[in-house]
Amino acid sequence: MTVLVAIYGQHPWNIPAAHVGDLRRRFPHVTFTHAADEGELMAHIANADVGFLGRLKPPGLARARRLRWVHSPAAGVGSLLFPEMIASDVVITNSRGLHGSVIAEHVIGVTIALFRQLHTAVRAQTEHRWVRAELSEIRSLRGRRMGIVGLGAVGSAVADAAAGMGMRVSATRRSVNALRPDSVEIVYPPSQLSELLATSDVVVLAAPHTEETRELIGSRELRLMKPTAILINIARGRLIREADLVRELSRGTIAGAALDVFQHEPLGASSPLWDLPNALITPHTSGFREDYWEAAVDLFAENLVRFERGEPLRNVVDKTAGY
Repeated sequence: MTVLVAIYGQHPWNIPAAHVGDLRRRFPHVTFTHAADEGELMAHIANADVGFLGRLKPPGLARARRLRWVHSPAAGVGSLLFPEMIASDVVITNSRGLHGSVIAEHVIGVTIALFRQLHTAVRAQTEHRWVRAELSEIRSLRGRRMGIVGLGAVGSAVADAAAGMGMRVSATRRSVNALRPDSVEIVYPPSQLSELLATSDVVVLAAPHTEETRELIGSRELRLMKPTAILINIARGRLIREADLVRELSRGTIAGAALDVFQHEPLGASSPLWDLPNALITPHTSGFREDYWEAAVDLFAENLVRFERGEPLRNVVDKTAGY
């Protein structure tokens, strides 16, 4: 059996060679090919039975006549779900469950930063300005409402963290009748997104990128939010119409936004988001942790053992639903 490991891109989202070596030691009977770029992926994909990879385009799938299973090191798999892949027999699994706790920490961190106006203080520090009089809108998290769009593994972890800070939590999810986490007061169906937006002090996007969630948030939705509310996106950039967000942030329609993901990454130097005083930008790092690759490789290794034994795999993606 041949496994193609093709996880490349900007640090920290490219797998270190040492972890590929670890897989070779753990599975000496398996051939592991490590592709460092798309050219190497295309050169080796024809011989792969399994792909441990973050992206694959239609031309690659067309060459992958032996491919039976793809495991993504991420939770989101939108880049893999093109029509030919959906129609194929290739099974896709993801790394759902690895990111929840650290993304929850990130969400709480940027919420505190925006509520306590730390972003303003940091900008003033670079200018050697004492801005105490300007920081007049400092707020506490306790008693505020967080609305989470997408109550999956990440959304649930965020809800637990927010409730632990004394916040009240609402959420949307498709299965409104499923067991509700103790940390969540209200669960809305996606059709009631407007109510969640209108009643939340913090709106967190934690939904997968699907046809239903593409450009879910634009000017209309932002104008439903409280003028004191903030928006946090740790899901996928394509859930937001960025031009609309820039316009509404510039107008003060909402108080601020913390963005970790963008329509195009890296975020271009000419993007107006960089210069908005009420925008907090992080470079798609909310899900990373110091032992990320150890945990990601362990999950893949567990699934590889299951695959070899013909046992059910963990975290199988519904290719039609998109997650």
